Amino acid sequence: MSIRPLEDRILVKPTAAETQTASGIFLPESAKEKPMHGKVVALGPGKLMDNGERVKPGVKKGDTVVYGKYSGSEVEIKNITHLIVRESELLGVIEG
Repeated sequence: MSIRPLEDRILVKPTAAETQTASGIFLPESAKEKPMHGKVVALGPGKLMDNGERVKPGVKKGDTVVYGKYSGSEVEIKNITHLIVRESELLGVIEG
């Protein structure tokens, strides 16, 4: 099964939550924070403007993006949780 996002939506695979702090303390499930960044897996064709033109997304497949804590909708693909977000919900691209 695969998903092809529509319009300006983007399919993101969230990065796994940290299981250990920088000082070496292991975190229980209840203390883990929901990840707020992930890798772009698929893109829609872009937003359709009123004049009929499409605006291509500003990100590309493989980019690591940052999004808001409660952005998008979770979907499960092959037992892996993914997130479908609108391009406007993305906060930035992690470079380097």
